[in-house]
Amino acid sequence: MGDPKKNRKKYSTPHHPWQATRLKEEDELVKKFGLKNKKEVWKMISTIKHFKAQAKSLIASTSEQGEKEKKQLIAKLAKLNLVSENATLDDVLDLKIESIFDRRLQTFIHKGNLTKSITQARQFIIHGHIAINGKRVNVPSYLVKKDEETKISFYPNSQLSKEDHPERMAKKLERDLQKEKEHLKEETQEQRETLVEVEAA
Repeated sequence: MGDPKKNRKKYSTPHHPWQATRLKEEDELVKKFGLKNKKEVWKMISTIKHFKAQAKSLIASTSEQGEKEKKQLIAKLAKLNLVSENATLDDVLDLKIESIFDRRLQTFIHKGNLTKSITQARQFIIHGHIAINGKRVNVPSYLVKKDEETKISFYPNSQLSKEDHPERMAKKLERDLQKEKEHLKEETQEQRETLVEVEAA
């Protein structure tokens, strides 16, 4: 049978370990997107660099194969909703690192108001509470495709799929309180504007 295939590292680490600016940026990304460690940052950076490297190599290409690969790259990134379907290779080169972090399932779960925090989103995914189109997904770094954005929900067999689950009730209460605060803020602003109009008259 031979030796087991050795897993190849699919990301590159920083060339210099102690660069203050880079370390600060990485810490901010870890905190903002609820990452486990900086390895996850390096993986996402390597992914975006790979896309940009492909775009750079194809810019000067005028062959039929080159044009075919350009369309394939754009189609792939459009499927991930990183660029539009009418995008050019220049748009690929303009991609920001935050763009790919926003496509992670963990980020979608939190922004979709399914969790109280970005770290809780990670917990729900790892524990098997999240599904895409009814199929369980337990990888926080999974890149959500454009056509999957509206298919994210709690896994049907999960206790969290029940609306009366304590975690979901707490989240609903938090949303209701936030809406009430925003409503009061708008009312206060309207009252101030009315008072200013009355004084001006």
